[in-house]
Amino acid sequence: MARAATLPVLNGESGLAHYLTEIRKFPMLEPQQEYMLAKRWREHDDRDAAHQLVTSHLRLVAKIAMGYRGYGLPISEVVSEGNVGLMQAVKRFEPEKGFRLATYAMWWIKASIQEYILRSWSLVKMGTTANQKKLFFNLRKAKSKISALEEGDLRPDQVKQIATSLGVTEQDVVDMNRRLGGDASLNAPIRDDGEPGEWQDWLVDTSPNQEAIMAENEEFDHRRSALNGAMGVLNSRERRIFEARRLAEEPMTLEDLAAEFGVSRERVRQIEVRAFEKVQAAVKSTIARQDHAALEAAY
Repeated sequence: MARAATLPVLNGESGLAHYLTEIRKFPMLEPQQEYMLAKRWREHDDRDAAHQLVTSHLRLVAKIAMGYRGYGLPISEVVSEGNVGLMQAVKRFEPEKGFRLATYAMWWIKASIQEYILRSWSLVKMGTTANQKKLFFNLRKAKSKISALEEGDLRPDQVKQIATSLGVTEQDVVDMNRRLGGDASLNAPIRDDGEPGEWQDWLVDTSPNQEAIMAENEEFDHRRSALNGAMGVLNSRERRIFEARRLAEEPMTLEDLAAEFGVSRERVRQIEVRAFEKVQAAVKSTIARQDHAALEAAY
């Protein structure tokens, strides 16, 4: 298997432009080239073939890693973890199944980076409540949805809109936005000498392609299937409250649900927490089974 030491090294933020220049030197592979290299690696343990498969996809890792710059972690570490995921994908890739390596690798790259983020962000940093954890992983998407892409504090109307959509307090939104440090822009200039160039210009083509769309749809279906299956552990009242509070675009208030079921706000809150814990446990169990089956199929 290709060793990390044989790959270009990214030394912190200051070395990002140089790293992106270096990885662009590795050629992109045509489908037939990729297929033959994968066969050589899989059938003959050809490490040079594996190395070519890895290096030809380093730009894909960089592109994905850039999407996680808003978590306040060193970009060199994020890219490094993504490269580990890429090498795992190459190790398990089966070209006979008819998909491009990029389709298969995207899942491994994202999974490796996300695992690193979860390891790096302690519960103290993330917050200990379920709402704060939900906010941690959804704030950037919510900001993008309302075009709140500038760095720094959000406007009061933006804070209110995000808090409402995610079912959290406005102070939680303000605090988490400051912890995450805002979103790094891919349009930031990469040179100080007046030469043109932006981060996104150095990455792989961002236009949608069949492999990327298929991979995203597959990941979405994977999670949706796990969630739908997990909902089966809830009784009708738990399911109604869970969906209304956690899954709705505009979550219902505790007061409205209390009136609907003729119970107290606190009782609704207790049911919501219990339902969330039950679904969370069921989802983890389902995904673990699915991942185990996927890994066995990959060997």
